[in-house]
Order: sequence, then C-alpha cells, then structure tokens
Amino acid sequence: MADHQASSLTLPSAPASVRTARTHALAVLAEWGLPAGSALADSLRLIVSELATNAVVHTVGRSPDFTVELRLERDEQLRVGITDSHPRRPRRLPAAVQQDNGRGLVIIRCLAAEAGGRLSVVPTESGGKTVWITVPWQNAVR
Repeated sequence: MADHQASSLTLPSAPASVRTARTHALAVLAEWGLPAGSALADSLRLIVSELATNAVVHTVGRSPDFTVELRLERDEQLRVGITDSHPRRPRRLPAAVQQDNGRGLVIIRCLAAEAGGRLSVVPTESGGKTVWITVPWQNAVR
C-alpha cells in the first residue's frame, strides 16, 4: 500500500446527505480492508453519521455544503474528518439542555476513545473547521 490513501466527498448541507456521507465512508473503508460489521466499522458508521448530522443541523445556513474526508496514513492511523464553513467550533452543551440533543460529541469522543483514538477540531483557512477523528488502523484489518 502507498504511504497515504485519501478520499474526499463534498455534499450539500441537507439531511439526505448524512446517509450519503455514511455510505461513502463505509464503502471507502471496505475498499481499504476494514471488514464490514467489525467493531471499528460500526463505530465509524455512527461517528460519520453524528458528525455529518452536526454539519447539517448546527451550521444553520452558514455552510452550504460539507466535506467528508478519509485518510489512511502509512497504514498506521485512520483520520476521518467532516469539514464545514461555519466558524463556530462545536461546544458541549450544559447537562440541562442535553435532554433531547447535544450528546453527539460526547458519543463521538467515547467511540473514538474505545477505538484507541481521539477527537480534534482544526480551523480551516477559509474560516470554517474540520472535526477529525483519528484511530489506529494497524489492528483494524486483522
């Protein structure tokens, strides 16, 4: 395998794009050797779904689209990112507000940690941000 594999797909910020983002990510990861139905595939399905949903719901018309990025680097780590053009960084909502929503990032952080990874938010040059999940890859395909 090359030192680096990458895939990127830009979608409109619309509810129907969440499913497309999830399907695209899982198809690319299967091509790269991640077994469908594995614990990591299941976690990544939920992570992509939550991040894409956040990009659609929380950008409130300030990001007409979002981009799903997948990077497999030196067969050591997988990076999954969702980029939007809204400048506001995700924030944790107070517990009282979290009754019906606001738990997405908590879930994402937990799933990433269970897979030995982490979450980071990186500003983009265009004023938006990318929410990245980085997880070890080496044991994922064995």
